[in-house]
Amino acid sequence: QVQPVESGGGMVQPGGSLTLSCTAPASIFGGWATWHRQAPGKEREEVAGISIQGYTDYADSVKGRFTISRDDANNTIYLRMNNMVLEDAAVYYCKIRHVGFDYWGQGTQVTVSS
Repeated sequence: QVQPVESGGGMVQPGGSLTLSCTAPASIFGGWATWHRQAPGKEREEVAGISIQGYTDYADSVKGRFTISRDDANNTIYLRMNNMVLEDAAVYYCKIRHVGFDYWGQGTQVTVSS
């Protein structure tokens, strides 16, 4: 099954930083890409998105702390997370939209704990 693959999750203390990566096969890379997260007992929410032209958009809860970027040469989307808080703990998923289809990764766990 063709899908993106996330990496970079782990445990971090409040105030710390983490960078997630999402690498997709060239056959589905391109177009709008987004990072989502889902905490236990909560609905999945979109936290950041980036267009192929580099336009970015962020949820209010992460604005000013998270940065989404893309490396088209390596088919990779990044999410840099700074000044992390307990509420950032979740499974993080990337989604690639290509030719009208959404391709989801399997997620990477992020834990924020002191």
